[in-house]
This record gives sequence, structure tokens and C-alpha cells, in this order.
Amino acid sequence: MELGIRDRHAIVCASSRGLGRACAASLAREGVHVTLNGRDPETLQEAVDAIAAEHGVPAQAVEGDIADERTQRSLLEACPTPDILVNNNGGPPPGRFADWDRDAWIGALDANMLAPLAMIRAVLEGMCERGFGRIVNITSAMVKTPLAPMGLSTGARTGLTSVSKALSRDVARSNVTINNLLPERIDTARQRGMAEVHSKIAGISIEEAYDAMKASIAAGRLGRPEEVGDACAFLCSAQAGFISGQNLQLDGASYAGLL
Repeated sequence: MELGIRDRHAIVCASSRGLGRACAASLAREGVHVTLNGRDPETLQEAVDAIAAEHGVPAQAVEGDIADERTQRSLLEACPTPDILVNNNGGPPPGRFADWDRDAWIGALDANMLAPLAMIRAVLEGMCERGFGRIVNITSAMVKTPLAPMGLSTGARTGLTSVSKALSRDVARSNVTINNLLPERIDTARQRGMAEVHSKIAGISIEEAYDAMKASIAAGRLGRPEEVGDACAFLCSAQAGFISGQNLQLDGASYAGLL
């Protein structure tokens, strides 16, 4: 399917690897000019070079932590009129509620709520004026199925989800959409980190931890990053203009609820 976004411009936050990189690659395959972001300069440049070479589109890098206002400004200077914004960032680590002090909560909010909202605020008016905009927030299944060890993540990401839903109603008439991807158990480096934590707690091998993760998914396997990337690309398409304010779960049919 031709998605109708060739030669559009996209900012993809935290995209040097993992889900962000997968989203950047899927957009680039559709002919979108992509601006990638990451904290490690070598990893970031490798991602930019690989995407540009494979898909033949302009790609550029902006180094830095997306939670840093200077990085946000640099991204907007590099891509001043984005048609697409993909918000992404690494989530806070799991832990215990009793151990999370004010600094832990502020850090989670800065990284996973306030930074994406700052980027949305910076691009939204221009998108409305130009009559086209696609904003996709990569959040987490924890938004709809919160677990105590992931409290920092679910707290910050649920706040982002709520604000995004409210904004989506205000900008729909301008052909600007705001949606959220809620991945669970996707085969990335973060998932390996979670497997290592589970391995230590349960006293089992990494392979056994992975098997337990797969068993928790109705599809019987982990998701692939490119599946998330392709879902993101569709939500950014011309055809998806009537889809907004939604939470799309990518979880292999594991969520048991209706809504």
C-alpha cells in the first residue's frame, strides 16, 4: 500500500536503536525524510547511515537526551517544519514503590511525559496551519495494564496519554492526528534487560526468562521491532487521517479487556 507520505519530514525521538529506529526505518521506506535522535553518537550515526543507504532518503542525526531542552531545540532547528513526530524514550527501570523518592518520580515524568509534551507543543501549531500532522507516542502496555513494579512508567505514560487524548479532539479538524502505540514484550535490548532482571530475581537462566516472557503472550512469541515500526508508519499515513486519540496495543492478543 502506498501510504501517501513520500517526501514528508519526520522527527523520530530516541531512534538510534530499538523501537525508535524501527519506526524511523519504516517511515524512510515510505520515502519520508527522517531526523533521528540518540545519546550515543556512534550508534546514532550508524543508524542514520544504514537507513539512508537502505531506503535512499535524506536522514540526519541530532545527538542528545530528548529530555534535555537543548536537544529538543536542536531537533526543531534540524527539522523546523515536521509533518510527523514520533515521541519515544527509554522507560524508567522497574522497582519498588517504597524505593521511589521525589527525584525518581521527577525523572520519570521528565523523560516519559514532559519531554514528549514539549515536542508536541513545539510542532502542533505549525502542523495545524499546514493542514497535515501525524503524532505518534510510543508508550507502553502498562498504560492499560499497570503493574506495581512498573509504577514510574505507567504513571508518566498515562499522563501523556490523557493529555494527548484531549489535544486530539482540538486538532482533528486540521487533519492532525495524535495516537499512541502500546507495545508489550517486543524483542529489543530493553526486553533483554527485563529478562536479566527476572533471571536474577527468579534464579533462572536468561533463556528460561525469555521462555517465561513468551509464555505470557497469547501469540506465543515476542513481538518484532519492525512490526511496531510498520504500525507507526500506517498511523502516519494519509489513509489514517480519521484515526486519532487512540491507543493501539501491540501485544500478540494478550490484553484481556475490551477497551
